[in-house]
Amino acid sequence: MTASQSSLIGPIRMRAELQRWPLAAPFRIAGHTFEEVAVLVITLEKDGQQGRGEATGVYYRDDNAASMLRQIERVRTVVERGMTQEGIQTLLPPGGARNALDCALWDLEARVSGIPVWRNAGLNEPRAILTTFTCGADKPDRMAVTARAYKHAQAIKLKLVGDTEDAGRVRAVREARTDVWLGVDANQAFTPAFFEQLMPVLQEMKVDLIEQPFPVGQDSLLDVLRSPIPIAADESVQTVADIPSLVGRFNVINIKLDKCGGFTEALRMVQTSLEFGLDAMVGNMIGTSLAMAPAFLVGQRCKIVDLDGPIFLKGDREIAVQYSNGLIECPAGLWGH
Repeated sequence: MTASQSSLIGPIRMRAELQRWPLAAPFRIAGHTFEEVAVLVITLEKDGQQGRGEATGVYYRDDNAASMLRQIERVRTVVERGMTQEGIQTLLPPGGARNALDCALWDLEARVSGIPVWRNAGLNEPRAILTTFTCGADKPDRMAVTARAYKHAQAIKLKLVGDTEDAGRVRAVREARTDVWLGVDANQAFTPAFFEQLMPVLQEMKVDLIEQPFPVGQDSLLDVLRSPIPIAADESVQTVADIPSLVGRFNVINIKLDKCGGFTEALRMVQTSLEFGLDAMVGNMIGTSLAMAPAFLVGQRCKIVDLDGPIFLKGDREIAVQYSNGLIECPAGLWGH
C-alpha cells in the first residue's frame, strides 16, 4: 500500500495535548541552549484502536508546541470527519503539526487494519540500524568525556559553533574516540574564512561529514569552497521541493519529520534524494521514542541515521526505542505495529 492509498473514513476522534519533557542536562548548539523539550502529541481513535504521533516543531521557524496546537485545532472538524494521508498534505503546511497528525494516522491505520506501517509503506521488515550519538557544544575536555561515555557508539556527531574552540573540540573528541565514524554539525555557524581555516583540522581528524556549515540562503558559497569531506544540508532542505537546488553543492540531505511534515513526505524525500544522486540522512529535533519510531522506519532507507534524541531526556515513554552496540531498534507496540 502506498501513502496515497492509506486512508480512514470517519468519524475519527482526535485528542491533541502538549507535553513537556525535561532534559537530563542543558544541550547547546550554535545560538541555542535547550533545557527541556515541549512536544505536541496527537491521538486518533477509531473502532477502539488508537494511533499516536509526536512533534517537537522547528525552533528556527518559530514552529513550537503552542503554535502547532493552534494549527491542529483549526482543522479538528475536517480531521474528525475522516482523513487520508494525501488530504493531510494539503490540509496543513510542512512542519510539526502536520508531522504529528500524519504519523498518528499512519499508526491508527496500522492498528485498525492489523498491517504494520512498514508493510503499508512498501518497506522491508525493519532491522536494527546504526545511529550517531551527539556531543553538544561545550568545552573540548567535557566533549571528550561525553564521547568516551558513549562506550558502545560506532558513530558520533559533535556540535560546533564557529568559534576559536571548534578545532579543539574536534581534536578532543577524535582523540577520545579514535574508533568511530565522526561527523560535525555547524548549524549554520561558519563563515567562508572560518570554514577554510578549520578544514585542515577536519581532514586530519578524519571527519566523515560536515553538516550545514553556512546559513540558509548562502549555499552558493559551496560553489567555490569545494570540500573533500561530504557536506550535508539540514536547515537548507525542508521538503522535496528543496532537493533539486542542492545538487552540486551538497552530498547528503538531512530529513527530519518535523521539518518536512511527517512520515509521508519523509519517504518521498528519501526517494527523490536518491533519484538526484544524493545520499539520505534522517535526523530528529530531540523528542521521545514516539517521535523516533517513524523516523526509524525512514532510516531503513538512509545512509546516515541520527536518532539519539531520547538519550538526552530525564525520562522516556513506557515503551521505548532500544540502543545497543551503537544501534537503534524500535520494539513492537510503540508505533506502527
